[in-house]
Amino acid sequence: MQDVIGKTRLGLFCLLLICITAIGTTAEDKKLQDITVLLDWFPNADHVPLYAAQQQGLFTKHGLKIEFLPPSDPSAPLKLVAAGKYPLAINYQPSVTIARSQGLPVKSIGVLVEHPLNTISFLKASGIKTPADLKGKTIGYAVAPLDVVLFETIAREAGLAKGDYELINIGFNITPSLLSGKVHAVIGAYWNYEINELVLEGHPAGYFPLEKHGVPDFYELVVISNDTFLQKEPETAKRFMMAVQEGLAYTKQNPEAALAAYFEANPDVRKELDSRAFQATLPVFANSQEQILAKWQGFAAYALKNGLIEKAVEASELFQNVLSK
Repeated sequence: MQDVIGKTRLGLFCLLLICITAIGTTAEDKKLQDITVLLDWFPNADHVPLYAAQQQGLFTKHGLKIEFLPPSDPSAPLKLVAAGKYPLAINYQPSVTIARSQGLPVKSIGVLVEHPLNTISFLKASGIKTPADLKGKTIGYAVAPLDVVLFETIAREAGLAKGDYELINIGFNITPSLLSGKVHAVIGAYWNYEINELVLEGHPAGYFPLEKHGVPDFYELVVISNDTFLQKEPETAKRFMMAVQEGLAYTKQNPEAALAAYFEANPDVRKELDSRAFQATLPVFANSQEQILAKWQGFAAYALKNGLIEKAVEASELFQNVLSK
């Protein structure tokens, strides 16, 4: 009888150990999949939902260990993803459209920022009120040919001919070029970032939103991958976007905590500028990961018509809604 009781107690003890072990096992104890994700540029307020997701353990929850890597060259991430060197990156709808038309195997799998941040920007002291006021002015651009085409669209909508203005390449020296008087206006400045930077410098600025002056609406920031990775690891792509979607929701519901998470991960950023930029960006962070075909069709048609791409591209090949599968 005592032997039976002893065996029973031993069995219960073993069962208790198994239960305790199961309860104590979290996703962190399991083997996580390491993935390096290339950012589009240096860490900034546009990336707050990503760092919030990381701090809240949302990537870990979905079995991923994520490292965000800023590029040394902002044109590199798309090329590196296309070449299969990295599986994921943050990029832009226009860039995906151009790349795919050139035969590069990249596509968008999700959205970070729903609408254009790029603008034509100028100092309010310049007296510029409407796009027509750009006549006779020197305009700086950051990225060719994209910014040139975007500017020419807005100028044309305002009734200006190409001889009515001068375009010069200023690279990413946007704020210094405006403040020095080298240019009267710039295309390539973001309304959430450079506009606030100019305000902090003591120079209030104005801007013309692209989508309100003849350019079709497009997704400013998207998550991109390559065809091979999506074919071989569709579940990984899906798990990543699930975490991003949850990070976006967390950011909208807890903006102060999300911004604090970003600052904790990036202690050397300009906190006042990024705080202003984040508050400006909050309304345009993506609400859904269901990318709209018409939005991709609209920009692809615009790109072909205006010479951004030489070869027509099927809009359905430009994106994949991985959370719908």
